[in-house]
Amino acid sequence: MKIQGCDCSIVIKTTYREIDLPYSEETIRDAYSLLQEEAAIEGDGSCKVIRKKCGVTGCIVTPLTIGTAPLLLYLAFGTAGLPVFVSETRSLYQYRLNLLPMEDSGCFDLVQDRGRERNLYEGCRVKGFELRTEHERAVKLKLDICGERSAVVYPYVDTVKPEAGEFFKDDFVTFKINGNEYNNIYGVTLIAKKEGGTKTEIWIKRYSEKENDMPEIIDEIIISASLFRDKYEYRHFGKFCIKLERLVMISDETSINSAGAVIGPLRYYVSGSVSAEVFSSTEGTLA
Repeated sequence: MKIQGCDCSIVIKTTYREIDLPYSEETIRDAYSLLQEEAAIEGDGSCKVIRKKCGVTGCIVTPLTIGTAPLLLYLAFGTAGLPVFVSETRSLYQYRLNLLPMEDSGCFDLVQDRGRERNLYEGCRVKGFELRTEHERAVKLKLDICGERSAVVYPYVDTVKPEAGEFFKDDFVTFKINGNEYNNIYGVTLIAKKEGGTKTEIWIKRYSEKENDMPEIIDEIIISASLFRDKYEYRHFGKFCIKLERLVMISDETSINSAGAVIGPLRYYVSGSVSAEVFSSTEGTLA
């Protein structure tokens, strides 16, 4: 997977896939550990610090496209079930993704190209991610990367072709809460931490009125993003869905300054399962 920029790129390689995609920013770099020796008595003696490379750290932020969303969401969640053929289509397969802790997720290699130098990081994992939708903007995914192997540097020789796939946008994102569709949501932020287990929260930004406000306890939220074009097979290709179960409100950041509709975010903790559905036109090559 090649993530493009103006003067640099990042390649994420899994067992079967390598896809070009645009990115907003990246902070991939070597991680360091410090061994510090303090003076025995303050003001007497010397302090020494030993720096040692201990792997990779940083993040990647990229808008989701029709070609990159299945693989990026697979990396974020950590596992994909067996492909299921979608009936009444020519060659379309559905995959179910389940959120797993970082330790149980698959590894991938990351290559960073900057100028004429290429850094190879092997055995990387996603330790957390953030999915964000905002009104009239592209749907973006942030991947927090970690790994135990430091970079191997070698000369840069290849050229990278930018990805031209269509972006998912907030205009075609729908939200169903307890089976009812809500049209007053103008953005959500889904945050998942995966180190030593999983912890998931969601921020819901909405226009609030008393008759359509969110409940404090939600049984199920389904977030669906689609691309409505005639060339895509109906309602499937160019689509992904994320399902959250058993949500409990932990914070209401709404500021009420009028008797009418108000604007504000609600923060929920996800105590149940987190899963997703993605679609691919090729069988058995999602990962």
